[in-house]
Amino acid sequence: MFPGGKKGMKDLMKQAQKMQKDMMKTQEELANKVEEGSAGGGMVKVEMNGKHQIVSLKIDKEAVDPDDVEMLEDLIISAFNDVIKKISATSDSEMSKLTGGMNIPGLM
Repeated sequence: MFPGGKKGMKDLMKQAQKMQKDMMKTQEELANKVEEGSAGGGMVKVEMNGKHQIVSLKIDKEAVDPDDVEMLEDLIISAFNDVIKKISATSDSEMSKLTGGMNIPGLM
């Protein structure tokens, strides 16, 4: 038998349903949140939402050197990696608040 009987089981189910509802709301909010990543002192800026969709990309004309395309490519890659890292950190932080720090497989 479940500790606390039927009432304990009902309370546990209510808590699980509330947690699921809160997680869905948080995931929706995170999907709409926009983060910015940058590289080269702001010469390349990328904005991305929580769905990992690019919202904007800005490249300062000083970063465009036809004789050094590799530098621009590196700046773009760095800016993307920066914004992805920020989105992941924000998502991990918000989900951790809901789970009380427990690592629940499949949620993050």
